[in-house]
Amino acid sequence: INTGAFVGHRNLDETIFNTNIEATQAIARQLRMRNLGGIIIIDFIDMSNEEHRRRVLHSLEQALSKDRVKTSINGFSQLGLVEMTRKRTRESIEHVLCNDCPTCHGRGTVKSVETVCYEILREIVRVHHAYDTDRFLVYASPAVGEALKSEESHALAEVE
Repeated sequence: INTGAFVGHRNLDETIFNTNIEATQAIARQLRMRNLGGIIIIDFIDMSNEEHRRRVLHSLEQALSKDRVKTSINGFSQLGLVEMTRKRTRESIEHVLCNDCPTCHGRGTVKSVETVCYEILREIVRVHHAYDTDRFLVYASPAVGEALKSEESHALAEVE
């Protein structure tokens, strides 16, 4: 979390507090969206005011109360970090959209063929609306080309 050069109209403590409060909403949203789980450490901007710390924790708890996933917040550590755990209920978005990299054998990931197909189809629709064109030349790997002709042919037909 970073305030940049902004220090607000009041004092620095209020700016830090307000920035941390806003961050609690963004953090909760990102945890849900990315389906993050396990031990999570949050490094808020340091606050010297104990009441501000309490209110930031309360704001984080409120933001996470909308989450159906079991979450446990352990509060601020001695280093000023918020420690929490969150149970993952489904596969991560990376696991859904990507495959193990065939070159490095799993140390990295590449987008799945299905993901690339849908990215191509979305781009075709976007370009069609922006430039009112009906002809497209798509360069793709053989696997993606084959998928567009077979498994994803229904989606391709919808675009046509």
